[in-house]
Amino acid sequence: MSVGRGGGTALRLVAIGRARSGPEQELFDRYAKRLRPALQLVEIGDGRGPPGEIRRQEALALLGALPAQALVVALDTGGSEPDSVELSGRLEQWQASGRALCFVIGGAEGLEASVLDRANHRLSLGRLTWPHMLVRVMLAEQLYRAQSIRAGHPYHRSLRP
Repeated sequence: MSVGRGGGTALRLVAIGRARSGPEQELFDRYAKRLRPALQLVEIGDGRGPPGEIRRQEALALLGALPAQALVVALDTGGSEPDSVELSGRLEQWQASGRALCFVIGGAEGLEASVLDRANHRLSLGRLTWPHMLVRVMLAEQLYRAQSIRAGHPYHRSLRP
């Protein structure tokens, strides 16, 4: 088990694609640094070839980047769609496991079944299609919001109509 700042278990995002500097990367960095422990980003290059080969290459790289005992949450449109308060509770449970917590975002071809099979949980940010770099930002923001909810911080305003 790796332990990050603040005494919690490691918090990692393993994602296909390499970010370039720009607004998406700046927003991701802003939220990733606010998290405790900070969200570590592991970027994996895009696969090459026909779609099936791309998914196979990316799956091997993603699975290879996950610690053996990690609790893995795959971002998948078929996953559960909790609201922010529910995600906060899940994040608390996941982190209480004492295992490194790893979120996985696939590439343009999606996640191969082997990655979904390795995942302990599947999480959806909705059924809309989003650019992968924006999914990173949305995940980091929701993780920050989840921690803010647990801390009673006014960042999340649950009483809005």
